[in-house]
Amino acid sequence: MTSRRILVVDDEPQLRRALRATLSALGFIVADADSGESAIDTLRTEKFDLILLDINMPGINGLEACRAIRSRSDVSILMLTVRDRATDKIEALDAGADGYVTKPFDINELLARVRATLRRAPVSARAESRTIHVGDIEIDLRERHIRKSGRTLRLTPKELDLLQYFVTHPDTALAHDRILQAVWGPDYGEEVEYLRVFVNQLRKKLESDPARPRYILTEPWLGYRFCTQGQADSAAEN
Repeated sequence: MTSRRILVVDDEPQLRRALRATLSALGFIVADADSGESAIDTLRTEKFDLILLDINMPGINGLEACRAIRSRSDVSILMLTVRDRATDKIEALDAGADGYVTKPFDINELLARVRATLRRAPVSARAESRTIHVGDIEIDLRERHIRKSGRTLRLTPKELDLLQYFVTHPDTALAHDRILQAVWGPDYGEEVEYLRVFVNQLRKKLESDPARPRYILTEPWLGYRFCTQGQADSAAEN
């Protein structure tokens, strides 16, 4: 984890200083920005592994900044928010964030989320050297390229991680907590709204009719199942 680059974006100077000191002491290389505009400018010339992005900022708020960053970059993004409503959290994920931490937060909780977000499972050449075809979808696990009807799809890193987990566990009912811990990390398990948002995003990109998915099926009260036979799901609710 050391030498990974983190950009802290928050309009509160005291919080930026505290996070910079804490993360730097742990070996991270840390920069900070006091606004969404400043963060976007910084990203034009510098690369980071993770952005800690506050939602409530003057000018370009965190959601707008997240959308702008995600449109041009696959960098991992954790939103920092004082909003605790489910709809606000879902809005953050819809904007392209990989996850969020609610303020005020315990620093150990934040560090756990930072490590989990930065920790990406290494690609196994043996297990992932194949291309999977499901209907008109072609999934190249090694290169992490997805095509539908010959057209290349752009998925975010977390969408790719989730799809990779689904296709490597085909035709199996997968519980919410099992998926969360495999894709987001062992500190996760209760954040079912994460799955709802990202499954919706995948369905919009992969399914011909997202309202009646054929591949990513809902297992009521349990989780999801990736169906390689393209079975229609009559209950597409999350």
